[in-house]
Parts: sequence; structure tokens; C-alpha cells
Amino acid sequence: MKRALIVWGGWEGHEPKQCADVFEQSLREWEYEVIVSNSLDSYIDTELMSSLDLIVQNWTLGELTEQQEAALLNAVGGGVGMAGWHGGVGDAFRNNVGYQFMIGGQFVAHPGGIIDYTVNVVKPDDPIMKGIDDFSVHSEQYYMHVDPSNEVLASTTCSGEHEGIDWIKGAVIPAVWKRRYGKGRVFYCSLGHRAKEFDAPEVRTIMRRGLLWATRGGHTR
Repeated sequence: MKRALIVWGGWEGHEPKQCADVFEQSLREWEYEVIVSNSLDSYIDTELMSSLDLIVQNWTLGELTEQQEAALLNAVGGGVGMAGWHGGVGDAFRNNVGYQFMIGGQFVAHPGGIIDYTVNVVKPDDPIMKGIDDFSVHSEQYYMHVDPSNEVLASTTCSGEHEGIDWIKGAVIPAVWKRRYGKGRVFYCSLGHRAKEFDAPEVRTIMRRGLLWATRGGHTR
């Protein structure tokens, strides 16, 4: 049986508990053993971390202590998968550069706030994206600084229509990616501002498949 830790907390505007609940249900349906925590000290529980196959995080902002960050990086580097969405991974721990290096990117802005935009599938033959066409969403379009080593699965293009930022017009920003960190697999999706966004079949499917891919050893359904 695979074992997953879900860690939620941070800024309440991203509905950390509600979003975590969505994927706790999925993992339990797949017969994962799931531990749910709202404490970053879970990362320094050596016995727990050594038993995991997957970490699912939804913790916007906040800060990791040196001990918490080192333990998390060590676990993922040693083979535990890491996955998450939106600000819960991409705008977590702004002062923890080692964490950002592992994730492969960091939120910078969401021009215009909640807007309509298109997600473009970059790798339609990848198992995570298979059968999914370009789709539209009504959410925050994340402008991110990203690692060029990421394997980008989907992207979004900035319109530059919002006041004072016309210079980003045409900028193509990764929206879904996967990467390796040591022996571990890392998956990120910039969608999922609030729990209701996972009602969209494309968003839910991408995220569910990403969790399975990130799990230690890889996993498909």
C-alpha cells in the first residue's frame, strides 16, 4: 500500500483544507494510506517521512525553519514524491530558496486577478495530459519564474492587457510541469485557486494524474 502525507495550511484565501479534502478522497479511493496534517513540523518527523511515497502540500506563504526545509528536501531527494497546485506549492515559503529550487518555480504575480484565460497543452502524448485539449479557465493566471530544466506539460500566454504591464504581452508561462529532484519526482499545477476549480474535469484529471506520477516509483490509473 502506498502512503501519502497531505500538509495543508497557510493563507486561508486558497481554501487549503477544502482543496486538500478533494485529493484526500482521491488518494483513499486508490487505496493509499493517507495522513493529513496542518503542521509543518510533520516534515521533521523522521519516522513518518521515511515511510512516505508521496507528499501533497497546500500551504500558501508561510516559512519553513532550516530544520523543516532540510528534512523536506532530504525526503524528496531520497525518493519521496512531491506534488501540489497553485499557491499551495508555487507561492509557499518565499524566503526558502532551497525549497523553490526543488519545486522548479516561484509565483511572481497574477495580473488582472481573476480572469478568463486559456491553458495550452504542450505535451499531448504525456500520460498526464493524454486526451486533454487546450481549455479555458476563470481563475488567477500565474506569472512565474521557472527552472529551465522543468518538463513543461502545459502553458499559458499572457495578454498584457492590464494596466502598467503591457511588456508581458505574449509571455508564455508554464502552467503544469514535472521534474526530478534527486531520486524524487516533483509535480506542479498552477491551477486550483479554490476548491471549486477542481470541478472542471481537465483540472481535476491533470492534478489526479500528477499525484500518481509523483508517487515514489511512479504510478498510473
